[in-house]
Formats: sequence, structure tokens, C-alpha cells
Amino acid sequence: MSGLDLRQVVAELSEYVGAHCKKIYQPHHEQLVLRIKPREKSPQDLVIVRGKRVYLSRRDRPMPTQPAPFAMLLRKHLGNGRLTAVSQHGFDRIITLDFDTKDGPRHLIIECFRDGNVILADSTFTIIQPLTHARYSGRILKKGEPYQFPPVAIDPHDLDTDALQRLLRESKRNVVRTLAGRASLGGPLANAVLQMSGISGDVAAEKIAEDTGTVGKISTALSGILAELSVAGDEVPGGWLILPMEKLDLGEEEVDIARYAVEASPVQLPAHGEFHCLPYPRFVDAVDAWMGNHDAAALARRQSEAVETIGGRAPSTEAETLERRFSQQKSALQGFSDKIRRQQEYGHAIHNNWSHVEELLTQVNDEVESNGWEVALSRFKDIPWIESGDPAKSSIVAILPDENGAAEGAKVTLFLSMSVHQNAQQYFETANKHKDKSKGAEVALNETENLLQRAQKKESKRKETGQVARVKRTKRLWFENHRWTILDGMHLLIGGRDAKGNDTIVKKHLKGDDRYVHADLHGAPSCAMKLQTGFAVDPNPPANLPPGVTAYRLSDNIEVADFSDTARQQAATMALCWSRGWSGGGGAGTAFIVKPGQVSKQAESGEYVAKGAFIVRGARTWFKDLRLKLGLGLVCINGIPLLMAGTHVQVAALCDRWVELIPGRSKRERIASRLSKVTGLAVDDIVPVIPG
Repeated sequence: MSGLDLRQVVAELSEYVGAHCKKIYQPHHEQLVLRIKPREKSPQDLVIVRGKRVYLSRRDRPMPTQPAPFAMLLRKHLGNGRLTAVSQHGFDRIITLDFDTKDGPRHLIIECFRDGNVILADSTFTIIQPLTHARYSGRILKKGEPYQFPPVAIDPHDLDTDALQRLLRESKRNVVRTLAGRASLGGPLANAVLQMSGISGDVAAEKIAEDTGTVGKISTALSGILAELSVAGDEVPGGWLILPMEKLDLGEEEVDIARYAVEASPVQLPAHGEFHCLPYPRFVDAVDAWMGNHDAAALARRQSEAVETIGGRAPSTEAETLERRFSQQKSALQGFSDKIRRQQEYGHAIHNNWSHVEELLTQVNDEVESNGWEVALSRFKDIPWIESGDPAKSSIVAILPDENGAAEGAKVTLFLSMSVHQNAQQYFETANKHKDKSKGAEVALNETENLLQRAQKKESKRKETGQVARVKRTKRLWFENHRWTILDGMHLLIGGRDAKGNDTIVKKHLKGDDRYVHADLHGAPSCAMKLQTGFAVDPNPPANLPPGVTAYRLSDNIEVADFSDTARQQAATMALCWSRGWSGGGGAGTAFIVKPGQVSKQAESGEYVAKGAFIVRGARTWFKDLRLKLGLGLVCINGIPLLMAGTHVQVAALCDRWVELIPGRSKRERIASRLSKVTGLAVDDIVPVIPG
């Protein structure tokens, strides 16, 4: 964003002075999201993309379950803080958000130049923590350092005709470079001003300054552009989205803005004449329409980047972990052997040069006692047998003679307070200590080797039988906390496991374009069909996946207008299979689908809605005579092998390895045990997938 863009952003953010900062998220290392709640208005997200843009958005965006350290720090200092001011540093690309918090005033400084940065500072502008530590000429962005703003650049609003003429007269560049740099306009705005003035940008600034009339034209054009910012309001658009004209000739009813948009601008410039300009009430709305979809997928992008950095590998298997440990322990043992050999060589070298070392120690001791260390150190420079001295340790680094008697032998540390024998003994004792350590390292290496051999046998057997490698995980994928499946069109369907899960599904995950699904049975789970959240084929599947296991990645960018009829039928079937209809041994049942707006916790007067229950009002789309029959298939999601339940038709389409399941008398644990032997997955990971 340019200084002009940020000037409009500041004006629009100023309307939210008095709002409270409720939450701070960091879905990606380059992005911060501040959820602000104005009085008597719905919350909005202040999106900060480091070094690129700042805008407001109401989009649904997945957030990490575990906040990043910087987000935690911001929550600690800014949580429930009140926004008191929004300002721009001159016309620079720096915005300061002032908050009144329980600990006093706090400043959040957003730098949008270079690589960008976000800095939290206290009331005296002492840095509490920057997003990224940096050091510039005259500026240090580090905890505990005072924050120093860059020198204030010229504000174009303060440039009258006389000031502009002086600026041009003092410049040695052409006029477009002068306006872009010295006048803080930036390239696009400087070109726009000159185009409106009818002046070539290649003309020297000094020459332009000689003609007062020409300078006046430039000043008038600049004032006209800046005036557009001040009149933006109800009748005048606050922002424009710039689209190529040819994209409007495709005969489409709706233009894919996020794909075709070129830029967002607070004003219309002459260069935009070849484009179609869509008006928006606010500039931040135009930016959101342009980059909102991309920024809302920041969490999924971060997860993808984490997998790409390891070349498509899945989390390490037991054998891979042991191989790394064995290699590290073997290197450490070799290091001990090298240290033992060197220490013994140094000890023997001192013994072999006994008279030389003894004479050297005597001479150095005499010199230090007579003249002190300061004089001795200066004289050591002229002695080829002494490399350096250390007064604090009362020692010298001596060079022993080689085979030819030259000062090119081993370098040893000699302590002046010790005899020749004692100095040599120091090295022998150090060698013995390394020997003791190496014995323990050798035992550990043998243990690891035995474990590795057993793990490799298991790995070989696993590959022969087609089992997947068990992955030790610290946390599960977010949808694994619920019942889940993949529908036609690769949409995600999630359902609650209990009353608390039902509440979470509706309150947290059911959005405007989604659909609510429920079986026509008491106590059935609340389910949500996610329109934009689903799965895509993983371009970098894990290297250790056995044949027949398809790899997918979680995606928050499924671009479809609505669910297919097949997806609706599948969702209704799964909602029924996840209900008590399965354990009841029935063969068929009924389910319905409604829009999110028809689902509510608001009961009629005198009624009570229990935890996990909801009131559904209005017309419903019914699905009758649904068969209680599903499939269990082996898939890999985000590098993690998982067992997925779904309609048998959909599972057969997505998975090469799958089984069909119908209600019966077999216990879930018994079925899970059999599947575990075939797939290699843990029983505890399989049981929750089986209905009943």
C-alpha cells in the first residue's frame, strides 16, 4: 500500500475509535488479525498483512487452535483494550493504533514498507516486542529499545504551488522521479498527476520549476486527486476495484473478482481509463473484495508450506526416527574418539619435548614476575614458540617443535603454575573423561541399533502387507474432533459427537453458505455441510504411503455456487448413519436439510431448549427411504493416514482400499481390531469412525 492508500485506510479506521479489541490471531507468520467490536455493531476483523496491506473484513476465516507466541503477547497487552486513536506518520507508510488497556496506554505500530513489521510499544514508545527484530541505519527494532519513527517525509497535502516549485527547483532528477520520491507520491500517483497536467515525466524538474504556470498545473492536478479522498462518503465511493475490461465481455453473470482484479485504489486515476472500475462504499471493502479470499486461507497456506518444506514427506515413522538417532549417536561416538586421540597426542607431545617446555615455562614465569603481564604480552609477539597469553588464567598457548625442530608443531595450553608433568597430565585426564563418556555413548548406540533393527523388520512387514505407518501426533486435525466425511464435490461434512459437539458445530462452524443436516430421530447429531471448506488432491503426497492410499489436503477455497444433489443425498445419509438409527438395527430412515438461518436456540415462550438441541423453523428439504449403509476407506489428509466413513458410493470413488459396513451385532472394538491389523492404524483412531 502507498501513503495515499494508508491515508484513506486511517480515515476509515478512525470510525472505529472506541471499539474494543476482543481477540488477536496469527493464522500465518505474515498476517495478524485483530477482532474488534464497535458499540452496537457486529465485530470486524482488522487484517494486517505484513508489508502489504491493512483493511477491515467480515469474512469467515479458519484460525489456529493454538495461538502463536506473538499473538499471545498481543492478547495479554491489548485484550479488551479500547481503540483510542488511529494515525499515520506524516505521509509515510506507517500506521499507529493507540489502545487504552488495563496496563495503561499501548501503541501498535504497523510498518508497510520494506518487508513490513508490527511493533507493540508501551506508553513511552519503548518496544515491548516486534513481530520481527530488525536493525536499520539509526533504528533498532528490538525489545527494550525506544521506537524511533523514520524522518518525516513531505506530506503532499502541505505542498502549495510555492512549496512545490521550491522542491522541483532543488531536485537534480526528472519530474516524475522527483514527485514520486521527494514529494512522497509514489510512482502511480506521480504519473497520474503528470498525465492530468499534460506534462512528460522525463523532463528535468529544474526546467519545470522555471515555468510557474506549469507548476500550477501540477499543483492543481495533485490537489484534485487528494480532494477525492476528503469527499468520499455516502454518495461518493471510498474505493474502487480495478478490473480488466475484457473480463466483462465473457457473458458471465458474475465476475470472479478475486481472480481478475488488478488492484484496489482509493481514487480513480487516468491510468484506470482502460479498465473497468467497480465502486465500493469504503476503500477497505475494495481491498477485501480483491485479496480477502486469499488472506482468509492463510491458515491452510501455512499448513501447506509446512509440508512443502520437507519435500512432501509425512511425519517420521519409528524407523526413520531411530535412523536419525543412530546416525547422531554414531557421529557423537566418533567425536569422542577424535577428542581422546587429540588429547593423548598433546600429552605425549609435551612429554616428548620436556626440556623445551620446561625452559619455556621458566622464561615466561621470570618475565611475568619481573615486568608483569602487560609487558610480557607485548614481548610474546616476538617469540615464535608463543602464540598468545591469558593473564586471567595465567596460561600461554605454546607451539611445540615439529620433526625438523621448527615452530610448526602442536599447539598446547600451558599453565604457568604447573610443572611440565602436570601440564601433560591435564591432557591425559581430559582424555580419560572422554573415554568414560564414550562408554555410555557406545551402550546407547548399541541399544538404538537393536531398536532400529526391530523397527526396520516391522517397517518391512508393514510394506509387504500394505499397512500405513503409525504417526505420533501432538494434536489432531480440527475436524477429527467431530464426525466427518467427504461429500461429492469434495465438500466437508461434520457432525457432533455429543451435545457439546452439536453446539460447536452450529455456533462455530455453520456459516451463511453452509447447510444444516439432521436425521429425523431424537438425539441425532447436528451436521454442517461446508460449502467452501473441503479437500483437494495433495500435489506432494507423503513418500512412505503404501499403494492404494490417496492423499488429500484440507482446503478453504472450494469455488462452487451450491452443493450438488448428490452431495445433499450423501449428507442426509451420513446424518442418519451417525444417529441412533444405526445402533437400533434399522434398515432405512429419513433426514432433512435447511439453511443456517432456520436453525436457532431461541425457543418459544414457555419452552426450553436443552444443550446440544436446536429449533428448526420454516420449510425443510426431506430425504426419505435412506439406506443405513456406509463405507470405510483409507485416505491420507495433510500427510496423516486416516480412516474415513462415508456413503459406500463416495468412499468407493475416493478410496482404492475400502470396506462396506451395515448395522449388525458386532462390537465396534472388534471391528476396529480387525481393521487395525489390515491398515496399521491404531485401534483408538478407528473406533470413533465406526458408528454405533
